[in-house]
Amino acid sequence: MESAPSPADDQFNPGAAASGPPLQSAADQFREHFETLLPEIQRRWPEVAEHTLEATRGSLDEVVRVISVQSGRAANLVHAQLEDLLQSFGKDGDGFSGALEPLEQQLEQLLDDLNHSLRPKIERPVRQRPLLSLAIAAGVGMVIGSLIAGGRRS
Repeated sequence: MESAPSPADDQFNPGAAASGPPLQSAADQFREHFETLLPEIQRRWPEVAEHTLEATRGSLDEVVRVISVQSGRAANLVHAQLEDLLQSFGKDGDGFSGALEPLEQQLEQLLDDLNHSLRPKIERPVRQRPLLSLAIAAGVGMVIGSLIAGGRRS
């Protein structure tokens, strides 16, 4: 039987007083944002292996238990620190994605520049000698295939 959300959950759900979607518990929000929070969790607790954290599947209680056991810190302290991390994530508006936006724009600009500068250099020889281009592509494919197949054998 599920209990009603506590008032403490409101701090993780801005606008909870407004009518709208049902309140989301801290555990649910943690699970929802776990992938985004993972790098910061690893930065704060480097002694905990990434695969161990990923094995928790974003369960707040399980992450608290794993960090507590592997770091030797009290579970209630770890829980409070994770809730603070989640709360700071919510205060950032877009969370960490706001910080990624300039990087995305820079990457798009670089890809556009590559497209404009590299594409003509590649297209011209391919159009002039299509059979040679096809033979080179097949040769590169065979080399890559043999490297991959060789890696499976060992």
